[in-house]
Formats: sequence, C-alpha cells, structure tokens
Amino acid sequence: MTAELVRRPADQVSDDVRRRVDRRLATFLDAHQAVVSDPDVEAAHRALRAFVLTGGKRLRPLLCYWGWRGAGGADSEEIISACTALELCHAGLLIHDDIMDGSALRRGRPTLHRDLAAGRSDGFGQSAAILLGVLALAWSEELLAGCGVQQYRLRAAQRLFNALRGEVITGQFLDVLAGEREQMTVRQALEVVRFKTAKYTVERPLQIGGALAGADPALLEVYSGFGVPLGEAFQLRDDVLGMFGDPVATGKSALDDLREGKHTVLIAHTLGHASPRDVAHLKAWHGNADLTEERAAELRQIVVRTGALAHVEALIGERVGEALGVLGGARLDPAAEQALTALAERLAHRDR
Repeated sequence: MTAELVRRPADQVSDDVRRRVDRRLATFLDAHQAVVSDPDVEAAHRALRAFVLTGGKRLRPLLCYWGWRGAGGADSEEIISACTALELCHAGLLIHDDIMDGSALRRGRPTLHRDLAAGRSDGFGQSAAILLGVLALAWSEELLAGCGVQQYRLRAAQRLFNALRGEVITGQFLDVLAGEREQMTVRQALEVVRFKTAKYTVERPLQIGGALAGADPALLEVYSGFGVPLGEAFQLRDDVLGMFGDPVATGKSALDDLREGKHTVLIAHTLGHASPRDVAHLKAWHGNADLTEERAAELRQIVVRTGALAHVEALIGERVGEALGVLGGARLDPAAEQALTALAERLAHRDR
C-alpha cells in the first residue's frame, strides 16, 4: 500500500476506486467486441456498453474494495479487476430485473430492453436484452477468474461469488412469487429484502474482497454481521424512494413500483394495519397499470396514515445501528472502517 493511499481520506480513495473501475470496465468491454461483423449485433454491443458505463453508484465494487483493505490488502490493479467483475454481474442482473418489472427508465435513461426495441418489436427488445444480460454475467465470471490474485484466495472468493448469484436469484424468485400471493406478510417481505438485496449488495461483496485478501473466518463473520443489516436498510430506503422519492433525483418514475405492484415492507405493513376501505382502495390501484398520479397520492396517504412509513424509517435506523455496532467492535484497517462507516450513513439516508 502506498504512503499516499494511507494518508488520503477514505472518500477520496472511494472516488478514485470508482474512476478506476469505470476505466477497467471500458477497457474490458473494448476488448470484447462483437464476434461477427453484423451491424445490428455491433449496435447491440454498443448499447450494452453504454448501459454498463452510464451512471450507477459502483456500490458493490466499493464494498469489495474496502472488504479487501479491511483484511489488510494493499491497493492493486488485481482488486480493481475483481471489483469490476461485480459491477458487470450487477449490470446483467439489472437488465433482467428491468424486463421482469416492465421498467421504462433506469438511471434516467431508457432501460436496455426499451432501447433495443426502438424501431422494432417489444418482444425483440426483451429477447435481445436477456441475451446481453447473460453475456454480462458470463463476462463477470471471466473477469473475476482472471483478476490475478493467488489461486487459493481466488477459489475462496469464487465460492462466495457463486453463493451471491444463487442468493440473488432466489431473492428474485421470491419477489416474483410474491406477486402471485394474495397478501404478503412483513416477515415474507423482509426475506425478499435479505436475499434479493442485503446479501447480494453488501454482505457478499465485502466478503469477496476480504477472501481475495486472505481474510480469516472471523473477519468474514464481521462482514456478514455488518453487511446484512446494512443491506436491508439500503433496500428499505430504496422502497421508500420508489414510492416517495423525487424522480429527478432517483432517475425513475415514482409510479413504477406502485404500477408494478411491488410487494415491499411498506405495502405489507399497510395492508396489515389499514381499514377495510383503505385495503380495498389499495388493492384496486396497487399493481394497476392505469394508476394516475392522483391515485398514487391517495395510496401514499394510506401508507402514511397506517404508520407504515414511520415503521420502515424506524427499521432503517435500527439496522444501521446494528451494522455500525458490529463494525465498531471489529479491528479493521482504520481507512476501511472510516469508509464503511461513511457508506453506511449514506446508503441509509440517501435521496436517490
């Protein structure tokens, strides 16, 4: 680790990691051009490149990097490549998630399947985006496998990467299954949160970074104790923003989650505490593609009136406190502890 990196504030290091991940993404994608000289295939590759490189918090790479540093890893291009692999995996999963949700916007731009459908059918756009999502997922494995760390550490990280993918797919399946159930409980909604987001977004990236640096099982447990509650807080905040956020800040419509009928903790709590009349109104419009802003405002009022918003805000605060308590009891590299503490606060209290 260079003396410069030791001296620099964690925020500056995180900003530098984001830039380096973006550069690594660009060079990797430039080296993976279309394998046939077909203009439409080449255009699809350009669309994928734009999707991957435009916007995004680079959260999973950052957590992987600080997991590495927290385990004593020195700054290197090897860890940047591993971090970049997680971002490519995330891109592939986002592409598929947008198709399943029928989303029109991602990061303030058309979703990839909508972009690819321009001038063609919706079915073509969805099919092409599914294939490109699979391609991004395959490339993520290639990038991690070739990151250059010692083989025994790489194998440990790959086992965690396999677990990450299995867990997030399970979480997605639970989310799809929720749409088929008459009513989802808060416990069931929190289970979706844990597998679809918490483990995938925070716990596993931290652990992958730690494993690549040779972390012992005790430190990986610390990362789990910090990562799962923080990941839950992150998703709960995302659900609040999906219903109450400013579309200019979030880059997506505040109607999307309501029109989709997303079964969040907010909705589960509301259904469990609303009057019969409000329950009927909520069920009539939640998941209704014809939902207007006026009707959405009425649904938001019901959520507030039942105390669901206050309940979720309390859950966020509790989980951030739990995560920071675990972190405070660990012996991490000081810069990593500083960075993870700052990330915890930002993830839970962000506006986008």
